[in-house]
Amino acid sequence: MKKGMKKTTYRSGSCEETMRLARMLGEQLKPGSVVALFGELGAGKTRFVQGLAEALQVQDVVNSPTFTLVNEYRGILPIYHIDLYRIQQEDEALDLGLDEYLYGEGVTVIEWSERIMNILPSSAWKVRITPAETETGRVIEMETPA
Repeated sequence: MKKGMKKTTYRSGSCEETMRLARMLGEQLKPGSVVALFGELGAGKTRFVQGLAEALQVQDVVNSPTFTLVNEYRGILPIYHIDLYRIQQEDEALDLGLDEYLYGEGVTVIEWSERIMNILPSSAWKVRITPAETETGRVIEMETPA
């Protein structure tokens, strides 16, 4: 864990709880915030983004941008929802203009962040979502600026 970051672990028993945690995080985000999401396929990363979007008062339906790579939403802050599932190397992400999102005025939320670890800002909020004992249960580890 990087200096100046705080790590907290939550247990969620349902999709609603996961979204509530995401809304709590979303209320703390500011222009330029980057949220790096980690977790296997089906872990709940997109559901988490939906909660963040609710906190930022996005009215649109929030879906995973797997095939478009980036979805942009308007709320009280712009949200750039990026899915790097199909990216194999960091250079590919940079060729797509990822750095413009990482250092922009909106909130950038990245699924499959492990693919760009070397270019994530050191201040990025890191969220790891892992399935728990039940079908909808999750363990959510957040590393956030202290």
